[in-house]
Amino acid sequence: MKEGEVHPVFQRLGECGLVSVVMIDSPSHAVPLARALLAGGISAMELTLRSDRALKCLRRIAAEVQGMIVGAGTILSEEQVGEVLEAGAAFGVAPGTNKNVLQAARDQGLPFAPGIATPSDIELALDFDCRVLKFFPAEAMGGLGYLGNVASPYRHLGVRYIPLGGVGPDNLVSYISSPDVLAVGGSWLAPRDLLEKEDWGAIEQLARQAVELVKGATE
Repeated sequence: MKEGEVHPVFQRLGECGLVSVVMIDSPSHAVPLARALLAGGISAMELTLRSDRALKCLRRIAAEVQGMIVGAGTILSEEQVGEVLEAGAAFGVAPGTNKNVLQAARDQGLPFAPGIATPSDIELALDFDCRVLKFFPAEAMGGLGYLGNVASPYRHLGVRYIPLGGVGPDNLVSYISSPDVLAVGGSWLAPRDLLEKEDWGAIEQLARQAVELVKGATE
């Protein structure tokens, strides 16, 4: 890719505008959850590596849910880069900028969105050719006001952001309306209580409501 270009996988995330961030404990929930989100109009998921069965869940979604762009989140080690690629991850996300992980992702060809909170984080990510960055924790760092200031020196490089942390239905429209924002990450789209109850209909409805908010803000 040329400098400033966004990887095609991230272009697809931008077209959706929403990334459902989920932690799944039971592999039996993986496919029904992905299908519920897809039915509600959300075609991108970040499955966090915070459970022992996360990779198994990732494999199932990648293999069985056509149309879902599934990535892996909370990638904290070089070894995990290879593991998520083997499991079928379309992209990777991390909470921070670990040079070893960034190098492994570049070497192995994993489209990667490292987490940033400062200009130094952004510059480190740029050193590894990352142009889509996770802004985390978004609201705790100062929200859109902070992002607008910290993003300003790098806009000419085509850098875009996926905010996560404190983003929900109440401020979704503000975030998705920002020209710096590629897509919004949300854990509210698949809350743990609905997962435990296997209430796929309620999750589909949450997805549908979020998609409508995004459409209203971007059309």
